[in-house]
Amino acid sequence: MPPLKDLPPDSQPREKLLARGAAALSDAELLALLLRTGIQGKGVLQLAQELLDAPTHDAASGKATGGFGGIAGLLAASGDDLKRIKGLGPAKRTELLAVMELARRALAQQLRERAVLDTPEAVRHYLQLHLGAQPHEVFALLLLDSQHRLIVFEELFRGTLTQTAVYPREVVLRALHHGAASVVLAHNHPSGSLAPSRADEVLTQTLKSALALIDVRVLDHIIVAPGGALSMAERGLV
Repeated sequence: MPPLKDLPPDSQPREKLLARGAAALSDAELLALLLRTGIQGKGVLQLAQELLDAPTHDAASGKATGGFGGIAGLLAASGDDLKRIKGLGPAKRTELLAVMELARRALAQQLRERAVLDTPEAVRHYLQLHLGAQPHEVFALLLLDSQHRLIVFEELFRGTLTQTAVYPREVVLRALHHGAASVVLAHNHPSGSLAPSRADEVLTQTLKSALALIDVRVLDHIIVAPGGALSMAERGLV
């Protein structure tokens, strides 16, 4: 990937955006505008592309190194995740974290203003930003009002990479506390698989029965992985 200075003026990200609009830029070009500068021996476009590349794993530690597997993975990264990238100092990390939080808040505002059932893609994107890059399993709730608009998003339980304990009593208590009329259940699969397990199906039915006792409806159970999200309701499993 050539350095910015070697690109024709009309192909440089800033000039391209001003002339043709942000949609004309690639993910790497948009990210390069945020990063502004590269590091010694690595231009800003190369640094941006490496952040977006699929992660690799250190053979000794087994920990992920390198990129985040696309823009969704980067937006779901934590501050600690960003620290491991050479060339991302405090200023660059702060800017990226601010953009991530703005994205989460923008989606949350959309879900508060419109019915969740009218914006299924926004729900998926919102959950991916919160759960997609988590290294352990997290169970969460979208608690909704009678118009199916978001009241609050809450992470309730955190588990290991393979399992998490979800207590129906706690889910019922949170629904009562917020006066929810319905909920969307959500949890992540750090393994990357989006396929619902038999345990996922059993949990969904258990929580559906428990919440029905207080007249709260389960609208969906969404499974999130680093590469996407799956609706169990669309599979007929809710």
